[in-house]
Amino acid sequence: MEKLLGDITKEQLITDFKVVVADAEALLKATASQGGEKMAEIRAKAEESLRVVKHRMDEAQAALLVKTKAAAKATDVYVHENPWRAIGAAAGVGLVIGLLIGRR
Repeated sequence: MEKLLGDITKEQLITDFKVVVADAEALLKATASQGGEKMAEIRAKAEESLRVVKHRMDEAQAALLVKTKAAAKATDVYVHENPWRAIGAAAGVGLVIGLLIGRR
């Protein structure tokens, strides 16, 4: 699930969602002068929903950052403890990539 749709990563989704939230906030501010009790009620619900979503996105981004740092640390420890295995794995991956590129 690291890659959801092609090249779209979780980080890109978080960034795109933040843009959508910012646009929704701008829309709410632009319609602030619109009158009516119903509009005020809808605006209040939308503002509350945006606040909740922003909070959840901040939590998701923090969790993603923690997981990424943990994965990087685990990789660093593994490579330092098993340098020849890491070199062998990198050489194997390089060989496969080279073979795949050579077929084109």
